[in-house]
Amino acid sequence: MTATDRSIELIKAAAQAAADKLAHDIIAYDVSDVLSITDAFLLASAPNDRQVKSIVDEIEEHLNKELGAKPVRREGDRDARWVLLDYVDIVVHVQHSEERVFYALERLWKDCPEIELPADAVATRGKAAEHAESQAAAADLDGELS
Repeated sequence: MTATDRSIELIKAAAQAAADKLAHDIIAYDVSDVLSITDAFLLASAPNDRQVKSIVDEIEEHLNKELGAKPVRREGDRDARWVLLDYVDIVVHVQHSEERVFYALERLWKDCPEIELPADAVATRGKAAEHAESQAAAADLDGELS
């Protein structure tokens, strides 16, 4: 069994919306063979809570406006460290970068096929590492200037 055309359409639209809000490391997996509750997962991250919320809001607005899809459940809003949008056909996980590293959802789903995403979403791969390196370099520079 593979993800439905509708699921793929939702995943690609959500990935594009996340990329538009500068999400990091966007990736999607077809989990339809191993889970009966959903077809696909989309994972994305951001370096701070405010950006996590912004990405989630953009995904929700874009899917509603463009595809008439509304999540049946939205969890994790209060802390904005890991927000989950459940659309039944797909589940979107937007995590703070620290949670993304700690929980390593990619490791759990690595045996599932990846879903091809729009070029803007693919271009986000490695952005979290780049951001972490630039933050470390800035901290080192601040230390030298003190």
